[in-house]
Amino acid sequence: MADVVVAPVVPPVMLAGRGKPGGRPDGVLRRRPLPLADLPSPRTGTLVYGVAALDASGRIADNGVVRALGWVPGTRLHIHEGAGLVVLRADRQGVFTVTGQGHLRLPAAVRQWCGLAAGDRVLLAACPTEQMLVVHPPAAVDAMVVPVHAAVLGGGRP
Repeated sequence: MADVVVAPVVPPVMLAGRGKPGGRPDGVLRRRPLPLADLPSPRTGTLVYGVAALDASGRIADNGVVRALGWVPGTRLHIHEGAGLVVLRADRQGVFTVTGQGHLRLPAAVRQWCGLAAGDRVLLAACPTEQMLVVHPPAAVDAMVVPVHAAVLGGGRP
């Protein structure tokens, strides 16, 4: 059997400035650039995030977030509720403290105001420059995430 050579299938190259197949005197060939996906903007914020579960005593244990804030056991805190979120700030006159194990304990009244129960997972957003931690309960996370997912899914609820 005779060997048969098959020529490669190569689409024609469009010449720069001419718009038709062929060669260029300077030998430069141009192809259209490949399409690229839009990339998100680089992150410019300084918040540190974490996710933690609330235990039956209202404690949150996330060493990474507490360490980023520079809070050590005994750091005094002011804790209050605002717009359904729990806000903790380092405050020398604060009534609450970081526990000996480095945990944060949310008072029962604050947990009730925000509808938090044992086992709930919360989003933690720490701002080290402000010495502030915001605890986002599941309802607050839903309020932020559900509209975005609905838009991505074309109007359907996740």
